[in-house]
Amino acid sequence: MGQRLRKLGIRLAEARSTALFQLTTELPAAVLARTLGIDITIAVKWQRAAAGDWGAYAAEISRRTRAS
Repeated sequence: MGQRLRKLGIRLAEARSTALFQLTTELPAAVLARTLGIDITIAVKWQRAAAGDWGAYAAEISRRTRAS
C-alpha cells in the first residue's frame, strides 16, 4: 500500500505528521495521549507546537458565567 501511495505522490511521513498536528488542535492532550498510547508530556509538546493549547480554552470556559 505504501508503494501505491508513493506512486500517487503521497508522502507518508508528511501525511502522518499533518494528521497528528490536526488531532492536537482538536483534542485535549490527555485524550490524545491515551488514544495514541503516548506519554502526556509528548502530547503537550505536540499541542504547543500546533498552537492548540487546551489549557487556555479550559481557563476561558471556567470564567464564563452561566446564562440564566
